[in-house]
Amino acid sequence: MLRYFIRRLVLTIPVAIGILVISFMLTRLSGDPTDLLLPPDATDSAREAFRRNYGLDQPLLTQFGSFVVNAMRGDFGDSLRFHEPAMSLVMDRMGATLELAVAAMALAILIGIPTGVVAAYKRNTPVDISVRGISLLGQAMPSFYLGILSIIVFSVWLGWFPSSGRGTWWHLVLPAITLSFQLVALIARVTRSCMLDVLGQDYIRTARAKGLGESRVVWLHALRNAFIPVLTVLGLQVGFLLGGVVVIETVFSWPGVGRLAVQAIYARDFPVVQAVVLLFAMIFVFVNLIVDLLYAAIDPRIRYS
Repeated sequence: MLRYFIRRLVLTIPVAIGILVISFMLTRLSGDPTDLLLPPDATDSAREAFRRNYGLDQPLLTQFGSFVVNAMRGDFGDSLRFHEPAMSLVMDRMGATLELAVAAMALAILIGIPTGVVAAYKRNTPVDISVRGISLLGQAMPSFYLGILSIIVFSVWLGWFPSSGRGTWWHLVLPAITLSFQLVALIARVTRSCMLDVLGQDYIRTARAKGLGESRVVWLHALRNAFIPVLTVLGLQVGFLLGGVVVIETVFSWPGVGRLAVQAIYARDFPVVQAVVLLFAMIFVFVNLIVDLLYAAIDPRIRYS
C-alpha cells in the first residue's frame, strides 16, 4: 500500500507539468490582456510599460520557462487585475468554495445513497419509478437553469432564502442544493443499479436463510459490497463539483474561487486563471488517490501490487 501511494504521488508530477503546459497555452490563445486592462485611450508607451512590467513582451517560450520555474516554487505571479499574488487571491477565496462543495457532496451522499438503496429494494414499485423519474430529471436539467429557477421561487416569490452572497447558513442552502441536485440523481441511479446486482447474489440469500434481519442484510452486507462503484463515482464527481461550482458561484454571487476564475477569464488575468486550474486539478488528483486507497478499507480482498 505504501509503495502504491508513493508511486501515485510520483505520477502526479507529469500530470502537474501537463496541466501547466495546457493552462499556459490556452490562456495565451485568449488574446492580449493589455486591450482589456488598460483604457482604450492608453498611449503606446503605457501599453509597452504594462507588457514589460508583467513580462508579456518576452518570447512565448521564455514566458513559459519563467512560468514553470516560478510555479514550482508556488509563485504564479501577480494578478494583472488586482495587483496581488495570484495564489494568495485564490487561497483567500478557497474557504468559500470548499464550504459550498463539501455541503453539496454531503447532501448528495446523505440523499442519493439511501434513495438508491430504497429504490433497489422496492424494485418496480411506485417508489422505484418515482426515484428513476426524478433522477432522470436531475441529470437532464442544467444547473444554471435550476439555480435561476430556485432564486425566482424561493427568494423572490416566497422570500425564504437570500438570493446571493455569503454570510449565514441560509445563504448556503440554495447554492448547495442546486449544486448537489445532479449529483444526487447520479448517485441514486448508480446505487440502485449496484444494489440490484448485489441483492441477487447467493451470499445475500444465505444471510437471509441464517435469519439475519432484513435491514442488516440490506444496509450492512449488500450496501458494503455495492459501495465500491458508488465510491468510484463519488471520486470522479469531484471534477463535476469543481466545474459546477464555477457556474453556481456566478449565479448566486458566491465569493469563491469559481467566481474569481470567471472574472479572471473575462479580464484575461493569466496568473489567476493558471493558479485556479492547477489547484483544481491537483485537488481532483488527490481526491481520486484517496478513493483508490479507500477501496482496500471497504473490501479487504483488494490489494495493491
